[in-house]
Amino acid sequence: MESFLFQATIYLGAAVLAVPLAARLGLGSVLGYLLAGIVIGPILGLIGSEMADLQHFAEFGVVMMLFLIGLELEPRVLWAMRHKLIGLGGLQVTVTTGVIMQGAILFGLDWAQSLAIGLIFALSSTAIVLQTLNEKKLMRTAGGRSAFSVLLTQDIAVIPMLAFLPLLAMSGTFYHSGVSQDQHGISLVEGLPGWGVTLVTLTAIAIVILAGIFLARPLFRYIHASHLPEMFTAVALLIVVGIAVLMTLVGLSPALGTFLAGVVLANSEFRHELEANIEPFKGLLLGLFFMTVGSGIDFATFFDAPFTILGLTLGVMATKMAILLALGYLFKLRQRNQWLFALGLAQAGEFGFVLVSFALQTNVLPAPLGGTLLLIIALSMMLTPLAFIAYEVIAKRMVESGTIPPPDEIDEQQPVIIAGIGRFGQIVNRLVQSAGIKTTVLDHDLETISLMRQFGFKSFFGDPTRPELLNAAGLATARVLVVALDDRDATNRLVKFARRQRPDLHIIARARDRVHVFELYEAGANDIVRELFDSSLRAGRYVLEKMGLSDYDAAEQEKLFFKMDRQSVRELAELWKPGVPAEQNEAYLARVRELNKELETA
Repeated sequence: MESFLFQATIYLGAAVLAVPLAARLGLGSVLGYLLAGIVIGPILGLIGSEMADLQHFAEFGVVMMLFLIGLELEPRVLWAMRHKLIGLGGLQVTVTTGVIMQGAILFGLDWAQSLAIGLIFALSSTAIVLQTLNEKKLMRTAGGRSAFSVLLTQDIAVIPMLAFLPLLAMSGTFYHSGVSQDQHGISLVEGLPGWGVTLVTLTAIAIVILAGIFLARPLFRYIHASHLPEMFTAVALLIVVGIAVLMTLVGLSPALGTFLAGVVLANSEFRHELEANIEPFKGLLLGLFFMTVGSGIDFATFFDAPFTILGLTLGVMATKMAILLALGYLFKLRQRNQWLFALGLAQAGEFGFVLVSFALQTNVLPAPLGGTLLLIIALSMMLTPLAFIAYEVIAKRMVESGTIPPPDEIDEQQPVIIAGIGRFGQIVNRLVQSAGIKTTVLDHDLETISLMRQFGFKSFFGDPTRPELLNAAGLATARVLVVALDDRDATNRLVKFARRQRPDLHIIARARDRVHVFELYEAGANDIVRELFDSSLRAGRYVLEKMGLSDYDAAEQEKLFFKMDRQSVRELAELWKPGVPAEQNEAYLARVRELNKELETA
């Protein structure tokens, strides 16, 4: 017991220290877990023979991850994305597998090992890429959406890969993720003829599908009626573990069964409850799995031939990047989007660790080769932040060299100019036009402009902060300017410029927060709208209504709060000093305290 607690303390302590640090440095949680495993394993030697048993347990994190992926994939959504999934994603997996397989054969490996290596390196890191795309606000670009489609295809492709790898085994050893045959000692298909094995396998799959369709909802309603939150956790774990055991008994991968169950339950009203209960276990077990991978990396292999390992890593990434550039061009990705797509997906992925682990356990790959592959995967993932830095450099050079199309020629001038046509600007534009008032819409995002034109809204491409574009849009004669840009600094610059050019112009600006309100007030905006303020007021009114206030009283309370907050913001804007923290501005702090007391009195 003491040994178990000691080992648990080591693993949890390493994770708590390393993962937040890696996330803060922009390396992602996966690399954080890997680095934690490297520190407590090869570097400090704090773990021993228990690692193999722990890895079997941790592999349930992979099973849970695939269950959650299945929950996110509604059949209707999959069908709508079929062209990108089968076309772009399918070609990426197939072509990359084939090219790397041929390269491995040239290095003298047999076809089975080469095919396994091709499958392993065809995958990219879902965790790192999606996190980075979201952090850098690149998910909505064409390159980001295409990368997401390929990653989704790869995640789905892991299922048949896990089922296919044992068929490449050099010996008859048979192993599947999560639970091995020698662990449970029972098999429902052992000794059966071929048709019997097929029948039992199809029956097991049918049981999973039918149970998900007909039994899941009554079970969840029964659990819901108990009003015991822990029972939802118990039933979620029961589903995953039960399906894993059933699949193993019939000789299939547990990952296949849980993924299938996730897809079947994707339309269930209890889907989010399942996700919330499984997610913490998945995160911890998957993190534990990556730590065991990191602790098992053989650095002696790296130091024996560091230039060879690094050369192979760069070679794999260059090969994948060349294939991705070609596929991106084939699917009409150009310039920055094409480079984002290629550089973003050039690394190997976390599922590569899973496939290498299974390939070693099924005797598809020898242990020395497996150790080399783990090093290449880990190094490629560590180089991913550098790949995104390279993308930013390339994208900046493309902007400077004028590869972005020139601004549109504006052929009309309307009384209302709307700068920025994202979620905020779109609603403003639709409301104004619904009243029969014409607008001139400007935005620097070519994809957004193209999308707006497809829906019949006339808009012009160009940077709204450029004086010549604003003048062409009719700044000299417009009555209202709406500034709805995402970029805070660009919003401030545009308001200042417009106020200098037109002291009489009415400027309505979108603000991120209260400090941004003060900045825009100083810049000269007439009406300043905080992004979430009105929606927050509405939500607060709903709370008051549910707490017993009448609709009228709740609405009056909302109006009173709005009026007082608006007045307080104007007063505080006069006291706010640019560059001085609020806690160091005594006059500002004193007035805030007074306003809070006035609000309570009111």
